[in-house]
Amino acid sequence: MASEWFHPIVDTESEPFWTAAREGKLLIKRCRSCSKTYYYPRHFCPACWSGETEWVSASQLGTIYSCSAVHQNPAQPFNDLCPYGVVLVELEEGPRMMVNWDFDVPLELMQCGMPVEIAFRSVSETLALPIARPRS
Repeated sequence: MASEWFHPIVDTESEPFWTAAREGKLLIKRCRSCSKTYYYPRHFCPACWSGETEWVSASQLGTIYSCSAVHQNPAQPFNDLCPYGVVLVELEEGPRMMVNWDFDVPLELMQCGMPVEIAFRSVSETLALPIARPRS
């Protein structure tokens, strides 16, 4: 995977997530008011809108809720990556997160209901992206 294909915007809300990702750790947010865990990183709880939120370590384990193999994508630079997989993973903690399927695992193995783990692939010295792969 080319390092220049994706660069998320790292801001004050998401910086702890990306720092942990570089270390191979998955952080999600939890609301101190209603105890809901959620992903994608943002300050306000999407359930009760409280600003009393905190970062917590996730198990990095989940199940594929939905998946798709992308065989054509006209947008640069994604067309150079085809075919690739996109999965919606339901984490054991409850939130769902959309990530790429591990480029080193055949697409034919990707299926709904499959137990997976979230790992991280370094794409540059400063960026690691979450990916899903079968549990080892």
